[in-house]
Amino acid sequence: MSVETGLYGIAILGLLLILRIPVALALITVSFGGIAYLLGFKPAIGIITSTPYSFVASWTMSAVPMFLLMGFVAFHAGLTGSLFQAAKAILWRVPGGLAISSIFACTGFAAVSGSSIACAAAMGRIAIPEMVQAGYRASFASGALAAGGTIGALIPPSILMIVYGVFAETSITQIFVGGIGVGLITALSYCLVVLAFWWLRPDIVPRTLASGFEEAGGFGAILRIWPLTLLVLLVFGGLFSGYFTATEAGAVGAGGAVLLSAITGNLSMRVMRVSLLETLSTCASLFIIGIGASMFTRFLGITGLSGFLGSFVAGADLGYTELMVIIVIIYLVLGMFMEPFGAMLVTLPVLLPVLKAEGISLVWFGVLVVKLLEIGMITPPVGLNVFVIKNVASRYVSVVDVFKGVTPFMLADLLVVALIIAVPSIVLSLPQLLFN
Repeated sequence: MSVETGLYGIAILGLLLILRIPVALALITVSFGGIAYLLGFKPAIGIITSTPYSFVASWTMSAVPMFLLMGFVAFHAGLTGSLFQAAKAILWRVPGGLAISSIFACTGFAAVSGSSIACAAAMGRIAIPEMVQAGYRASFASGALAAGGTIGALIPPSILMIVYGVFAETSITQIFVGGIGVGLITALSYCLVVLAFWWLRPDIVPRTLASGFEEAGGFGAILRIWPLTLLVLLVFGGLFSGYFTATEAGAVGAGGAVLLSAITGNLSMRVMRVSLLETLSTCASLFIIGIGASMFTRFLGITGLSGFLGSFVAGADLGYTELMVIIVIIYLVLGMFMEPFGAMLVTLPVLLPVLKAEGISLVWFGVLVVKLLEIGMITPPVGLNVFVIKNVASRYVSVVDVFKGVTPFMLADLLVVALIIAVPSIVLSLPQLLFN
């Protein structure tokens, strides 16, 4: 074992990432080079040839393409298109109703997507023009949708949570259940931001009601979301009742999305072709990063660094609060420059041994880390959701406008993070109730 080699490996990895080397390539290069240095060239070749299959062939990982396919089919077949109208019909009397409707529409979309970017793009394209026309300041409207998109990774099925569960070797279903509470609290905090602006800044959020019940679509708008509602009840009813595993729920969801699309007359060869291609493309980019992270985990294990860090933290006698502050800062800084999967998979091999040594629940930490990674989706300079919203609403806003508009929602996110750390039962109560 060579702890020094592990530390050098982390330093080289950091340098490669700073040089904008793709995350997967950086992980694989450092891992292969480090293992070859410690064990020889042939063992390194053996690991680099066996790791891709052992990672991708995991039964649990098969949930990723299934949930992705479910979301893409539901989106391209138009099953999610009525969410915003339905939310407007329900919330038309609420102050700031259009913005709050868009946030709840994002929450509904999240239940079949699992993707922050897809959620922001789909809802932003529909909601922002209508909000601007109703008198909302364009920067605030775009900020609300960029932030609302982050709910996509908190409400199950979350692809980030699935990958985390695989690496942490903990229950994905329990992480899903824990994420529901945090996702709903996040949506509520965003609604409170809207209400505060409605009360204090009518020049940003108009005080007039956007439309009446019938103008919003009435009962027809609500009824049009029946396929999506049925799909969510089918998947999560079976998942949380224990009838399905997370992997089986993904397969049921993908099949259900295809069946409901056919029943509603929206299924076509184009829908299936586009959905399958997007699923394959997304899986390829995720899995190659996962393969690199799996190799990096083995490299750190060989060096003995993982055990050393756990012992070091235990010996340093860091309190719970101090440790959490350090971890929050790490993820907030990484989120400014890296996409969520890369940031998570680069750090988990280092942090998981520390968390286990401190006796911190890996289910709770999984929800916390997903929340922190999603804050990175709206922080400058590389907030991916911000750029997505700018692209779908370029006639109304610039990138700077979206970053300005998302700032109050980012502050709400930080308060939610503080609440999760101060009251872990927000995450753990429901999983303990259902599974213990």
